[in-house]
Amino acid sequence: MRKRLAGILLTGVAAAAMALSAAPAQAAPTWSVTGSPGGTLSGAAGTTTLTDGGVVLKCTSSTAGGTIANGTGLPGTNIAQITSITFVHCTGPAGLTFTVTQSGVWALNAVNYASGVTQGTITNVTAALSGPGCAATVSGSVAGTYTNSTAVLNVDPTLNAALGTQLTVSGASGCFGLIHNGDHPTFSGAYTITPNTIAITSP
Repeated sequence: MRKRLAGILLTGVAAAAMALSAAPAQAAPTWSVTGSPGGTLSGAAGTTTLTDGGVVLKCTSSTAGGTIANGTGLPGTNIAQITSITFVHCTGPAGLTFTVTQSGVWALNAVNYASGVTQGTITNVTAALSGPGCAATVSGSVAGTYTNSTAVLNVDPTLNAALGTQLTVSGASGCFGLIHNGDHPTFSGAYTITPNTIAITSP
């Protein structure tokens, strides 16, 4: 009797497993981008901030350039790219001054959409910080939002945990001992995008 019950239970478990494995995978959401003639974009920000624990490094302004997909039925991954980015007049504590140099192409990825606002990530981020007696590399990913009505791409560290993004410091040297390898700084900045007609949506 026990063997029979065990056989019935095993048969039921096997059937359930087969049913689950046969169920179709949920399709990833698709995206639409309109208002991007030529597929290029630029962005301009006021103050941007890199925060590493109690250390705050600020740049008075920043500009960016890149490309963006155009059309419907698009994947969210790599929906746009930052091909160039510059930061102006960057300073920190203890009189620390530095320049920021981009490396590679940074990918913008659309993740969630609601009421005209897209949450997403910027991945493949690599930037070298350099200045008198100071050098470090910051790499990883950041999170943010793009709002259609304002054409603002807002890099927002409060979304890092929800979207699984993180920056990491490597190659740190000097910098008055304020920046260390393995630190996880956060970055914030609001970029007004041109053309301001770009709209990203998802059904």
